[in-house]
Amino acid sequence: MNGPKLSVVIPVYNERATIEEILRRVQAVSIEKEIILVDDGSTDGTRDFLQALGNATAAGQPLLSLSNGSTLRTDNLRVILQPKNRGKGAALRRGFEEARGEIVLVQDADLEYNPEEYHDLLEPIERGVADVVYGTRFRGRSQRVLFFWHYVGNRCLTTLSNAFTNLNFSDVWVCYKVFRREVLAKLKLRENGFGFEPEITAHIARNGWRVYEVPISYAGRTYAEGKKITWRDGVRALWYIVRYNLFG
Repeated sequence: MNGPKLSVVIPVYNERATIEEILRRVQAVSIEKEIILVDDGSTDGTRDFLQALGNATAAGQPLLSLSNGSTLRTDNLRVILQPKNRGKGAALRRGFEEARGEIVLVQDADLEYNPEEYHDLLEPIERGVADVVYGTRFRGRSQRVLFFWHYVGNRCLTTLSNAFTNLNFSDVWVCYKVFRREVLAKLKLRENGFGFEPEITAHIARNGWRVYEVPISYAGRTYAEGKKITWRDGVRALWYIVRYNLFG
C-alpha cells in the first residue's frame, strides 16, 4: 500500500503543556500526512496522554477530545512509547524506522516552530532540486528575542561543523530537517542524544546529497517555559562534531 506524502516525526519528552496544541497545529496543515509520536519516557503526564491517544487510534475511535474542548482526529496518528528515556536521537531513529511517507520531517513537541511553514520546507524537494532541507532561524523570518549566548554558541558550533563538512549551513542545530525517505534509508545513525544534529549533518556531507536551507520563524522558549538545552550540551557538541566527521 502506498504511504502518505509526508511523515512528521515528533520526539516527545515531558511536553504535557504543549503536546495537544502542537498536534492541533500539525493536523491543521493541508498536506497528506502521517504523524508519528515517539515518547521518550516522559514523566509529567505526557505519556498518559499519548497512551490514551494510541488506545483511541487502535480502537478505531476517529476523534479524541482535548482539554481545551476541541477534538483531534486519530486516523493518521501513530504513537510509539519508548520503554525508557534514551534521548532525542534514539527517539528520532525509532520514528524514522516507522515512517512511510515520501518525505520525512522532524517536528519538536514544543511551540517554538511553526507547522504552517511546512509548504516552504517541502518546496525544494518537491521541485526536485534537493534531497535534504534544513530550516534556518538566521535568514529573514521573525524571531523572538532571547539569549545572546545561545545565539553565539549556535553560530560558533555551526561554523565548526561547516569547517569539517565544507558545507555553508547557517543553522545546523535547527529542529526543522526534512529528508527524502530514500536518504534516511541509507543512513546508519547511532547517536542517542542531542548529538543527532552534527551526526546527520556529517552523513549528509559525506554522501554528497543536495541540501537547501529555507528561512523559518522561531518563537524560542525560556527555561521557565520548558527549554531543556544547556551549556553542557554545547560542550558535548564540540566532541560530537569531531567524532562524527573524523570517525564516522
